[in-house]
Amino acid sequence: MNKVKPEISLDISPELEKNSSSELYDWLRANRVDEVECVIPDMAGVARGKVMPASKYIKESEIRLPISLFMSSVTGDYADIEAEGYDVDADCYLVPDIATARAVPWANDPSIQIIHDAFDRHGNEIAFAPRNVLKKVIGLYKRKGWTPIVSPEIEFYLTKPNTNPDNPLEPPVGRSGRASLSNQAYSLSAVDEHDRFIEHIYDYAEAQNLDIDTIIQESGAGQLEINLMHGDPLRLADEVFLYKRLIREAALQCDIHATFMAKPMQDQPGSAMHVHQSVLNKKTGKNIFSNKDGSPSDAFYHFIGGQQKYMYPACAFAAPYVNSYRRLVPNMSAPVNLEWGHDNRSAGLRAPRATPAARRVENRVIGADANPYLAIAASLACGYLGMTKRIKPRDEATVEFEERSRDLPFGLLGAIDALNASHDLKRVLGKEFVDIFIGVKQIEHDEFMKVISPWEREHLLLNV
Repeated sequence: MNKVKPEISLDISPELEKNSSSELYDWLRANRVDEVECVIPDMAGVARGKVMPASKYIKESEIRLPISLFMSSVTGDYADIEAEGYDVDADCYLVPDIATARAVPWANDPSIQIIHDAFDRHGNEIAFAPRNVLKKVIGLYKRKGWTPIVSPEIEFYLTKPNTNPDNPLEPPVGRSGRASLSNQAYSLSAVDEHDRFIEHIYDYAEAQNLDIDTIIQESGAGQLEINLMHGDPLRLADEVFLYKRLIREAALQCDIHATFMAKPMQDQPGSAMHVHQSVLNKKTGKNIFSNKDGSPSDAFYHFIGGQQKYMYPACAFAAPYVNSYRRLVPNMSAPVNLEWGHDNRSAGLRAPRATPAARRVENRVIGADANPYLAIAASLACGYLGMTKRIKPRDEATVEFEERSRDLPFGLLGAIDALNASHDLKRVLGKEFVDIFIGVKQIEHDEFMKVISPWEREHLLLNV
């Protein structure tokens, strides 16, 4: 198999990630970097920002963007929200997180991208910027002497290029000349069908110093999953954010598309972003989900109890679009419940088989379409509330629960109504942020309702 050579590869060493802006500027000059992408994730998890010559970036004293970028919906419309500075669309100030500097291996010239944080003109973090929301939740854990650890698993589909939104998506043609149309879960030959695409992923990831645990074929036709290593929630959310762009670029290099829609194809399973979660004692580094004798601790059960109590309103972050709820239906490889069980994949909350040191809770509700910063923040917030309020979970599920009564909202409006009524989640995540998020989701739902679907024309046109 021929190795795919990235267009541009820059050696951004771990040492650089710990250094100051001035040392980054020296590195940019020494490596003759042409362009710098100043990147910030919006409410949808879309990369926004500015691209500028490296020489200008070095000299630039302030990088600004309008604060309204956080009120923008995925359709490009803006929510009508009352927030400080929004009426006049004031600037927010972008401050680079040097640790996130990564090469842009698909660029034509030597380029790097750097994730930035949003601050107001007084030097305060903007509370409703998604990355800052996650940092806020991590801070709540730290004040309790806890260190949260996560490990995301990202599912996505490869499809034939689709430029007409009225046409259904189709699986791509593999190297055999045939398209996959049936369940090929964990098939190595199915992975090999897309070996050129996967080589691009590995090479781009290497160029960006990103780690991959495994790549597997999932249940759907042309559906793959990438598992990431466990670690700090902010770093892992950054990696999911970077991987989504990397995967799309790798697909385009192979003349196919990659999509993270929760339910892109009818009669095929949806795509999830399962998140494994554990919590360490900050002083000892020990997993607080396990007692000294190796048995599950009260913190483990309370974390689950919080997920069970608060994941219904937090579903607005785990399933943030109307399409998200097409995935959350019975018997389609996605949970519709918030039961928990050891090694039980029919439960929304799974405790995988693990040693006491690796005991964790897998949230299987989150969709691949979720903003990783907000989904991880919300899931950790649920666990935090469970541990601080000492919420007991329901009894463990020891049977299959595919047919159980639904524990999750049926649609986006139900989720945002529940979120709006959850004073505890508003307190933990920030009321201003939650209000803005709900406003954005409301306008997206309103835009969706203006579209007439083929189902409506098929069944209602001449029958009602």
